[in-house]
Amino acid sequence: MAEARNFTELNPGTRIWAVAAVHGEAEHLARLHAVLFDKFKPSDQIVFLGNLLGLGPAVGPALEEALLLRRRAMALSGAETPNVVFLRGAQEEMWQKLLMLQMAPNPGQVLDWMEAQGIGPTVAAYGSTVTAGRQALRDGILALTRWTNGLRESLRVRDGHSQYLSSLQHAAYTGAGGILLVASGIDASRPLAAQGDAFWWGGLSGLDQPFEGFKSVVRGFERRHSQPRSDAFTVTLDGGAGRGGPLFAGLFDEDGQLCELLEA
Repeated sequence: MAEARNFTELNPGTRIWAVAAVHGEAEHLARLHAVLFDKFKPSDQIVFLGNLLGLGPAVGPALEEALLLRRRAMALSGAETPNVVFLRGAQEEMWQKLLMLQMAPNPGQVLDWMEAQGIGPTVAAYGSTVTAGRQALRDGILALTRWTNGLRESLRVRDGHSQYLSSLQHAAYTGAGGILLVASGIDASRPLAAQGDAFWWGGLSGLDQPFEGFKSVVRGFERRHSQPRSDAFTVTLDGGAGRGGPLFAGLFDEDGQLCELLEA
């Protein structure tokens, strides 16, 4: 098994709510929050499947809503340890890389690529713009460092935001024969401990048998932006939030079966 700090083993015999990619859709998440807690049981666990940031119109409020949901879930359950898990998605990976942009070998190309992938709304949430970053690039490495330091400071002063980034997990899973929850996909040719960035950049094509004994692999984002669906070994919950579609969450029962789908 991979290092414990990168993976979360969920409590056995409990229900799991898996929230698809939010992509900065705070209003959708608030509506989902309200519906979910009408059905929430104290023993339930919640997993955000990455890509809470990016793309959508309200990245900061979306993160605040997720942190509020986490606090409420912990209060209802009386848990001493968090019963809400946040996974790393591509947007969180890019955001953390952007905060070290001055160390990239080709920072201009990296910034252009990140903007094309939807990093702009996250930068705006912390008080700047990609345009300002490009100007800092033109002004030299010291200016670029000041720009990223400004973003870091804006992140630091927002209660819980730095802690959110530091808490991100690569994947979550239940016990033997259970489910594996990831942001985007896996590389079926690699063992679980060697997946690396396949969790947030990969897909699920070609998965024609159980992966490492898991009943199914559950993901929150699909690049083709299709509707939620499931097959023999995979469950996709992405409905296109942040790209004009709704936000979904799936409820998995104690046996790892998808038994309910919420839409907001």
